[in-house]
Amino acid sequence: MTLNVVFLPGDGVGPEVSDSARSILEATVAKFNLDLSMQTCAFGGAAIDSYGDPFPVETQQACLSADAIFLGAVGGPKWDGAEKRPESGLLALRKTLDVYANLRPVQVLSGMENLSPLKPDLARNIDILIVRELTGGLYFGDRTEGDMSASDICTYTRAEVQRVARIAFRAARERRGKVVSVDKANVLATSRLWRSSVIDLHQSEFADVELEHMLVDAMAMKLIQCPAEYDVLLTENLFGDILSDEASVLSGSIGMAPSASLGDGTRGLYEPIHGSAPDIAGTGKANPVGAILSVAMLLRHSLEVPEAADIIEVGVQQAIKAGYGTGDIGGQDSTQNFTEKLIALL
Repeated sequence: MTLNVVFLPGDGVGPEVSDSARSILEATVAKFNLDLSMQTCAFGGAAIDSYGDPFPVETQQACLSADAIFLGAVGGPKWDGAEKRPESGLLALRKTLDVYANLRPVQVLSGMENLSPLKPDLARNIDILIVRELTGGLYFGDRTEGDMSASDICTYTRAEVQRVARIAFRAARERRGKVVSVDKANVLATSRLWRSSVIDLHQSEFADVELEHMLVDAMAMKLIQCPAEYDVLLTENLFGDILSDEASVLSGSIGMAPSASLGDGTRGLYEPIHGSAPDIAGTGKANPVGAILSVAMLLRHSLEVPEAADIIEVGVQQAIKAGYGTGDIGGQDSTQNFTEKLIALL
């Protein structure tokens, strides 16, 4: 069976890191004799320029027919204040694919502790998986906008909470068996529903997994004070957006952080969590590691070849240990040079 992967390079450094991701994927699948079809489609600001729409019909159709989708990055000052914004395409893409669970692993690779903003003894042994609900909450609720007042409505149902919580509990079973559910139950009605829904699911299906509840402000502090203590963090959309960006810098560079957005099936959306970084676009300075590790997640979750994912992840660790890397992590390689060195290791 031919597996179909759609690439959405997007804007800024997106095309550069997408090229790296594609090269790594091609090199890896060749070792496993996978029959893979790859297609590139316009998305984000680039699609606005070409089609007048950040998520054109042709791109929608390609994504719905794909086994996996890789996204480089979207946005930039060129489209600030425009009637149509690249970010609206991203929300529509997530909704169209119904990828409601965003997985963001946060690790400090051995030898990179000195690059973390934390002291090395705090940065050592960090290995967290943040599971963020992605298609509900404030970002998708009803809203009003005006000069004198505005509102954003946060809404969740028990079913929405439990389907993403189920993914977090399952992931914890494959890791260290601990979930911290993050909410603001002392203030918000949606958080009280969130907490009770998680408790009910835990008692009925996942009693073997350790569950703790923590308020979001306390969790923000704990991520800095003692991040190595945590295994899987489960959050709603807004809290997850903030906490995962906070956690991403613990590794030493936001360019190191991958992500996967999953739904009920195996199709997923994969992207590095960094932005489009238009200030360095075209200079070869973009760190491709987040994009490359996103490809590893793509192979594990959508193409279901975990052995190939393992090879990429070990290869990245060896490359960093050998001193390879872009300037943001103290190396001297360009985006392309690092990719070529990693392919040689693979």
